[in-house]
Amino acid sequence: MTIRWTYAYIDRPAAHRERAAAFWTAVTHTRLSEPRGTDGEFVTLVPDGADPCVKLQAVGSGEGGAHLDLCADDVPEFVATALRLGARTVAEHDGWSVLRSPAGQLFCAVPWHGESVRPGIVRGSRLDQVCLDTPPSLFGAEVAFWSALLPGRQSRPGSLPEFHVLAPPAGLPVRILLQRLADERPASAHLDLACTDIAATRARHEELGAAVVAAFDHWTVMRDPAAGTYCLTGRDPETGGSSGRS
Repeated sequence: MTIRWTYAYIDRPAAHRERAAAFWTAVTHTRLSEPRGTDGEFVTLVPDGADPCVKLQAVGSGEGGAHLDLCADDVPEFVATALRLGARTVAEHDGWSVLRSPAGQLFCAVPWHGESVRPGIVRGSRLDQVCLDTPPSLFGAEVAFWSALLPGRQSRPGSLPEFHVLAPPAGLPVRILLQRLADERPASAHLDLACTDIAATRARHEELGAAVVAAFDHWTVMRDPAAGTYCLTGRDPETGGSSGRS
């Protein structure tokens, strides 16, 4: 069982789907696929000259967030492995499954359709990471779960004790970062963009309707026009890494 590709899924309230689609296609320099699903709730953000790695879901309740789609060459085997490691089944569909990690993170096991060409950098930034925000009591178990589930990724502590990195093999488009929350609240997830110049990317995103939530030394928390939070991080958009930081 091998994970061949990874998608970052942007989950936003259905009432804001048009705003979310307009913003994220501009940020990633993509166009929307035809809608899929019972209510047209799923779309893919399609780049030119590469394979997609970002999708958008209009959710019917809640504030949304993010989740991972993991493309396996053997979905039933991958699901069986995830369940053995402590995941729970949320829903089973024809050929794919929705699962929940031990800490409660939703993710999907889906078939691989031959994706292999990573999208390029867009104006000095790249949407390349899903950050799994985990309550402190479950952080260790969650690190162990994801490290065992995805053995092909380099699992290592981050530069700060609250971070743990799962870096993908060369060619895969999406990193996974686990972040230990400061307090006990439900698990959630958000998107991170790697930026050569955070200030320049921030200005561009503000032009497109995003707003700053908080700024730190090496990352800035943003809110998109669909009220979803994400981060601009000072990492290399090509490699995903940075000197001395996650």
